[in-house]
Amino acid sequence: MAARQDAAVRDAEKWFLDHGLPYFVDDVRAKVRARMSRPRIAVVLAVSVIASAAAGLGVGLASDSTSFGFATASWLLLAAVAAYALVVLRMHDIAGWALRRAFASLGLLFPLATRALPMLLLFVTFLFINTEVWQVTSAMDAGVLWTAVLFFGLAATGFLLVRLDEELDQFDDDISAETLLDVTADTPLAPTAHRLVDAGVDLQAEAEVTGLQKFNLVLALLVAQAVQVFLLAIAVFAFFVVFGVVAIDDTVISTWVTTAGTPHYDLGQSLVSSELARVSIFLAAFSGLYFTVYAVMDSNYREQFFTQIMRELARVVGARICYRELRRTGRETG
Repeated sequence: MAARQDAAVRDAEKWFLDHGLPYFVDDVRAKVRARMSRPRIAVVLAVSVIASAAAGLGVGLASDSTSFGFATASWLLLAAVAAYALVVLRMHDIAGWALRRAFASLGLLFPLATRALPMLLLFVTFLFINTEVWQVTSAMDAGVLWTAVLFFGLAATGFLLVRLDEELDQFDDDISAETLLDVTADTPLAPTAHRLVDAGVDLQAEAEVTGLQKFNLVLALLVAQAVQVFLLAIAVFAFFVVFGVVAIDDTVISTWVTTAGTPHYDLGQSLVSSELARVSIFLAAFSGLYFTVYAVMDSNYREQFFTQIMRELARVVGARICYRELRRTGRETG
């Protein structure tokens, strides 16, 4: 009996890890919580800030550009924090599953794009052929441009975090005995589910997901949607690069930018000038923010995306209830 119970616990933990839910495993969550202690996080942040600031200062002095140095420091700090989260806090499990989930749901992306792109391109194309936009982006050095891209990305991330947290706030309130038996059918957790139902356990109380476990779910959904938004932004960037190469002559760019020696070709006499690349990057980043807002506000997309997600979350909640019961009975008999 104990051997079967231990095997069921291991199977449940493997299922959680395979589905990007490392924080649902008690031992993993305990280790992560220890690694997220205030003293440890303070040390990591201090080292990251000092190292990125030093690198940014060096780049700024070498390039004689304060903004480029600041952008370098900002991106390096973000990369350092991301590396710590991915490796030490086990978020690579979450990111890996979310990436697979995002590419598996690309079918939902096409109808979203067909609804969002026409209006967006109508508006953004007007900006693309606007003289002031070219003047603003051409006046930006690389540091300012990539800082603006980072700002758009952080704004989109903040908006997604708020909306996804709201979407998940009620998902664990609808668990029932029938749902629990259905989602655990044909799994090693099925006997535990039947035992819980027969015992009349309060499933609503057992199903509540909080703390690191809820953060795990929010982060997985965030990465999945961020990948889709990024792909759409790349498509917009490619559209404007092609459109600019075909429709906008160098003499027109020179007239708009009114800077001696324009347009510039940083990679030699190539098809894409630096002015065209900059305005395309800027408008693609803005489009990514627009897509983010549209995706969480569009009722049809939310219904399709979250209907699939909620089915998976129902399985997660059911597995978690049974897993907690197995761990609890294991401690009592151990």
